[in-house]
Amino acid sequence: MSIMDICASTHGRILIIEDDVDIRDILKLQLEQGGHQVIEAKDGQEGIDLMKKGSNLLQVGLIITDIRMPKVNGVETIDYIKANAPSIPIMVVTGYPDTKLAVNLLQKGVRDFLVKPVEKDTLLGKVSAILSSRQEFSYV
Repeated sequence: MSIMDICASTHGRILIIEDDVDIRDILKLQLEQGGHQVIEAKDGQEGIDLMKKGSNLLQVGLIITDIRMPKVNGVETIDYIKANAPSIPIMVVTGYPDTKLAVNLLQKGVRDFLVKPVEKDTLLGKVSAILSSRQEFSYV
């Protein structure tokens, strides 16, 4: 597979970082029904490890992460991604509405902050908007 093939597949691949297996399964199912390829991580540490493996830094077009997770939480994961692959858009989907946190994360470059439960149409609409927007590729 050439570098062009890898980059061309970027918009369809989404990394879900979510510790609740049921929510992760629902998000995956909804995204796959929307035509997206999904890879999964059960916590921030596994998400970071996945991003370090193979060509995931080139192939992942969007990261959807929870905030409260064991090992490495969502904020730490976002900080890592923003430091190492700032061009990959990030969406937060959390069960804990926190306006101050949402504002802080949006200022860090998070593209959207949604509170669970998220309707399928809302999720797919937000994902579509993020993936169809212009992305500046910049990797550290």
